[in-house]
Amino acid sequence: MAIIYQAKKAVVVKPAQRLTINALDHLGQGMARLDGRIVFVPGALPGETVQVKLSSQKKSFSKAELQKVLEPSPDRQPAACPHYQQCGGCQLQHAKPEAQLRWKQQAVEQLLSHQLGLERLPWEAAITGPDFGYRRKARLGVWYQQSKKGFQLGFRQQGDFRIQPLTECQVLSPVLQPVFSVLLPVLKRLQQGRSITHLDLIDADGVAYVVVRHTAPLPASDKAQLCASWPEARWFGEAEAGCFSAWQDGESDLSYALTAQQLQLSFQPDDFIQVNAVVNQQMVETALDWLSIQPQDRVLDLYCGIGNFSLPLAQQAAGVIGVEGLSAMVERAATNAANNGLSNVQFERADLHLPWPDNGWSRQRFDKILLDPARAGASGAIEQLTPLAAGKVLYVSCNPETLARDAGQLLQRGYRLTRLKAVEMFPQTRHLELMALFELI
Repeated sequence: MAIIYQAKKAVVVKPAQRLTINALDHLGQGMARLDGRIVFVPGALPGETVQVKLSSQKKSFSKAELQKVLEPSPDRQPAACPHYQQCGGCQLQHAKPEAQLRWKQQAVEQLLSHQLGLERLPWEAAITGPDFGYRRKARLGVWYQQSKKGFQLGFRQQGDFRIQPLTECQVLSPVLQPVFSVLLPVLKRLQQGRSITHLDLIDADGVAYVVVRHTAPLPASDKAQLCASWPEARWFGEAEAGCFSAWQDGESDLSYALTAQQLQLSFQPDDFIQVNAVVNQQMVETALDWLSIQPQDRVLDLYCGIGNFSLPLAQQAAGVIGVEGLSAMVERAATNAANNGLSNVQFERADLHLPWPDNGWSRQRFDKILLDPARAGASGAIEQLTPLAAGKVLYVSCNPETLARDAGQLLQRGYRLTRLKAVEMFPQTRHLELMALFELI
């Protein structure tokens, strides 16, 4: 029998590359060019010369790992968090806050200008707030590491499903930051600690609330230990729903205030709320200013949630209709209106991406429309709201890509973009929210 020997292929080690970073993309990655391709370099900043290792190559772009910053940007700074390089919660702590906002806005401008075919965008001064300590709602993963017989508490790692163990998180609001020092030592003493998968943290106007998500029932002794460990916090939930209840003061709802409007909004832990309270207040005030609500105006608020925009609008308008897809949030919004003495606002449930009902609210006349969709945007809703011919449409966006898509639909249907504002909801991260005002030509 003939034996054929085949020489092993030589392993080609690609040398490190020296690149000059030109810009950030809308995901916060540095961008450079090499051999006609765009190279994306996470962790690099515009104006820097860096040494990188190519990690993947596609037809029109490549990705690279940052090895060394050879010539740093004057806007580079040491990260404030000791977990920054591993934790996936933040992506831009290595840049000064004013530079973060500038580069994120430039990336969004490039995206919108390209998608919409506009030479100039009507930018106005951005909405900003504190650089740290701003996050009033977060979900932390809990993981029991068998090899070390210990618990890990934190966010997912950069580009990985595994949890990065944290001892602190500086973007959390001050009342939530004790979670690491308080709860980590307690987890290992629990009988059913390994069944805990997540902790939901909520700062409701200065009071810390905790939801413990778990896969098996927690005994009364475990609940008692958790509550005793953090007596300033309120513990929320029901065992059947994968969390537990151990109220210390008999409250049943969380709430936050819109102080300028003297409104108090109640919500439940699973309800959507804007996580940055300072920025949210400014967003509400911008909405009232841009829409210029008159006493005779009728306003439609799509994706209205618990009434964050609907209620302030109702304080100035003749009438407001809020539409939301989740029945529980529709009920909560109606309760919030009643609790705040507003009788000129009503709430309806509808899946706004599907054909709207052929009667009721969808066939009424509206002078102004506000929409605040999730990251998927308002595909389906845009096509149905334009026949209402409202004079102004204010789009609050948490995803520039879907805003660009939906804005294109509005421009094609007789609207023009007249005002645009960056909203720095999540400092230290790649995320940038936007408020865009469209007016009927």
